[in-house]
This record gives sequence, structure tokens and C-alpha cells, in this order.
Amino acid sequence: MAGYQPGEQPRPGERVVKLNTNENPYPPSPAVLAAIRESAGENLRLYPRPLADKARERAASVYGFTLEQVMVGNGSDELLALAVRALVDPGQAFVYPVPTYSLYPVLAQIHGAKAVEIPFPADFSLPAELFDRTEPLVILCNPNAPTGTLVPRSQVRRLAESLTGVLVVDEAYVDFAEEDALALARELENVIVLRSLSKSFSLAGLRVGLAFGSAALIDGLIKVKDSYNVDALAAAGAEAALSDVEHMRANVAKVKATRARLTAGLQELGLRPLPSQSNFVFVRCRRGRARSLYRKLKERGILVRYFDDPYVDDGLRISVGTDAEVDQLLRELARILATT
Repeated sequence: MAGYQPGEQPRPGERVVKLNTNENPYPPSPAVLAAIRESAGENLRLYPRPLADKARERAASVYGFTLEQVMVGNGSDELLALAVRALVDPGQAFVYPVPTYSLYPVLAQIHGAKAVEIPFPADFSLPAELFDRTEPLVILCNPNAPTGTLVPRSQVRRLAESLTGVLVVDEAYVDFAEEDALALARELENVIVLRSLSKSFSLAGLRVGLAFGSAALIDGLIKVKDSYNVDALAAAGAEAALSDVEHMRANVAKVKATRARLTAGLQELGLRPLPSQSNFVFVRCRRGRARSLYRKLKERGILVRYFDDPYVDDGLRISVGTDAEVDQLLRELARILATT
């Protein structure tokens, strides 16, 4: 099998403008660092709480769920893997629209399941073939990666209500979007909504994700998780981050403002950025040009993401960095385009 390919990392000591892995360019709440320092003592000899109780309680309070409707995971990637493990038997199929997050087919291979991929239409609305499915699991990345497009909550509800099995809505980027589907996890028995603290909360290095759903579905995920899936420092940092949501929102506002500048700058260069509801912009280029632009930017010390995938190989995914980083990217792109 081919494993998941994460975005490339700079070599130790290498100075680059890193716009390829959708990290937040701004630091987490100071409360997070204080909580980690306080937890990094002699109690590290002890196992952490199996369910990251304090972080779980804080998430339930912040998002309006009961404790039994929330689970904390080792990033939302682990929660996706647990959903496949809990809901799909080896040999069964689960379904998702494409192009999307490239981890999903890898999870199918690991589990011995079949991935049913249904192409998005040109406007990235929900494909008609996604409705009325009888498979045990449908996954919808929303906002979608790598396109940054968003399906309205009303359409997500209509999809969930049409399914026989469970709908997992992967909302890793939703804090940068205009709306979310979290209410569906409260109202519908077959919906799990996943969140990540990596992007909006600036905690990619801690690996913390959240799952919301009915008590029965969350109990099923807990049954198949690792014994101590969230370490003590990550749990402490997550609780602190969730206790300072205003800090996250302030960072999100800065990212969204820069996203608008990036989108406008790409349009001025004659490129075709998709309207983004994420902390990145997917920009389409003339067919066959995206790989060359990726390589030329890399030569200039700027990393963006190119996917060798027939659905999206005509474009680049560019993370929203600081204003200075985005200005440098646009300057270099202009120079490259002027000579090619």
C-alpha cells in the first residue's frame, strides 16, 4: 500500500517560507504554554486520564454538548481512523466525494475496506450519487481539503437524513468558514462532527481533535481507541486553549483578512483561486503549469503543496501565512510568471 504523504518539512536549520501544511502562522494562547509548563513535572511518570477528562469537559461546555457526547482524540486523524474501525467491517465499503483529504483512501487500505469515491461536480456542491447510500459510513470533509470549498449546512442535513449509515463531517477547517454543521451532531442520531485544534487554535504540534455525536456513537468510538490516546501535556494544552476561545477567534480574524489579500493577489496575477472557507487557498493554473510553479517556488525558498492527483494536478494549495509571507509569495510568483 501507499501510506499517507504529509507535506514536506524543511531540513534542520533550513530557512523557508512554509505555506504547505496549513499551520496557523500565529502562536497559541499564552495560557496553553503556561498549562504545559505546569504539567511538565514529576507527574509525567503517571499515565494520563484515559478520556482526557478536563479537556473533554471544557469542550462539552464550550460547544454545548453533554460529556457523553464528546470524545478527545490524538488529532482528528485518529478520530477518523476510529470511525472506520468502529463502523466498517473489513471488506465493507465507505464513501466520500473527491477530490478530498488524501488520508481517507489510506484508512480504507489499512482497514481492508473498499473506498467508494464519488466525484464532486464542477461547483463542488454535493454530488447526487452521494445521497441515499446504504454503506455504513459516509465521510464529508467540510470545508473541503484541498479545495477550501464549503457545502451549506442545509445540504449536509439533507445528506445525513438520506443515509442508512453514519455521516462523519470532518470540520478541521471550519473555524475559518461562515457556518458549521455542529448542530446536526446534537439533533441527528447518525452524525459525528470532528474538529481539530491544529488549525484555528494553533496547536498542530500537540495533536488534539474532538468528536461530537450521540452518546451511543461516541461510546462506540471510545471502545476502539487506544488505552491512553491523548498524552497529559496535550490534554492540559487543549483544556487551556478551549478556555481562551477569544484568542483563537482573534487569530482566525487575522488569517481571514490575509486570505482575502492572497485571493485578490492571485487573481491580479491571472490565476484562478477558488473561493476559500479555510486557512488556505487552492489556485488553478494553466494545465501542466502547477508542478512547474511549485518547483520554481521551492527553488526560491517557498513551500506550497502540489498534489499529483488527476482531480487537482492543475493547481496549488497555498496556506495563509502572515502578511509578510503572502507578500513574498506573490512577489516571487509574479517574477516567475513574467518569465514563463
